Amino acid sequence: MSTFERYLTVWVALCIFLGIALGQFFPSVFHVIGAAEIAKVNLPVAVLIWLMIIPMLVKIDFAALSQVKDHWRGIGVTLFINWAVKPFSMALLGWLFVGWLFKPYLPADQISNYIAGLILLAAAPCTAMVFVWSNLSDGEPHFTLSQVALNDVIMVFAFAPIVGLLLGLSAITVPWETLLLSVVLYIVVPVIIAQVVRRTVLASGGSEALTRLLSTLQPVSLLALLATLVLLFGFQGEQILAQPLIIAMLAVPILIQVYFNSGLAYLLNRATGEAHCVAAPSALIGASNFFELAVAAAISLFGFNSGAALATVVGVLIEVPVMLSVVKIVNNTRGWYEAGANVRQRVAREKAGA
Repeated sequence: MSTFERYLTVWVALCIFLGIALGQFFPSVFHVIGAAEIAKVNLPVAVLIWLMIIPMLVKIDFAALSQVKDHWRGIGVTLFINWAVKPFSMALLGWLFVGWLFKPYLPADQISNYIAGLILLAAAPCTAMVFVWSNLSDGEPHFTLSQVALNDVIMVFAFAPIVGLLLGLSAITVPWETLLLSVVLYIVVPVIIAQVVRRTVLASGGSEALTRLLSTLQPVSLLALLATLVLLFGFQGEQILAQPLIIAMLAVPILIQVYFNSGLAYLLNRATGEAHCVAAPSALIGASNFFELAVAAAISLFGFNSGAALATVVGVLIEVPVMLSVVKIVNNTRGWYEAGANVRQRVAREKAGA
């Protein structure tokens, strides 16, 4: 690990403060950048996400995707967390904190909207940023890609019914343009670019050339991550300083949700004997959110200035720093994880042999 990577947490903190400061001093610049969007998908952020995820996608050999079936336990755990636990646990946490503990300190007319925003955030599993978290935790890239693709398919059918059930609404306006454009921008296009680059480099210089390219791209990926942080906090700098207490209170259930879901996924993978390179991205996929879709849905259903929209924006703001902390946890506990997983694998083999 390079010195730059070792102090990534420091750079993240500096970028957060830098983004807020720039958003205050140059609000018009960030308004222009923020307005460069199609179907609620910000194009400058999309380009930065390309720079983040393409280095990982270049590693993927499509001929090896068939091996993903060997990690069926990790796939099962991730699907269980994303669709059977996460939205419902967030609804419970939203009611507990926003609807009860913090209720006296929040605007009474926005309580239900805040809870709705939290539910919208939890009902949409992350798409693009998961590749970054998986890469930083040495995750199995083929598993990550296949799991993201599977979640995208399920999301088309399950997002509206789950949100409708938890919000008590008979009809949910799903921002289909945002959903489809995000999948194309964050999955289809980067995969195509990465595979063209991979095949070109392998054809011209072989595996050694590919290794050199990946080592060159790694710092670019991290710099794009930090630039994304500056933009996200710059977009919301005025709002953060205007109502910091509300944002802090809304962040509490989101933080608990992230650590609860990632921890549960991590432990379930360990209990089933799944490899750490699958358990790490499984935990990260189970915890992170597809914030573009959540923000667009909140605005469509409740309005731009609603409490629901604000709650989803809080999810955007804490996504990167909190997910980096989860990456650090799964990396630091790898030895403990593999010791338990190996014992379970050995016991399972002995039972099969008996």
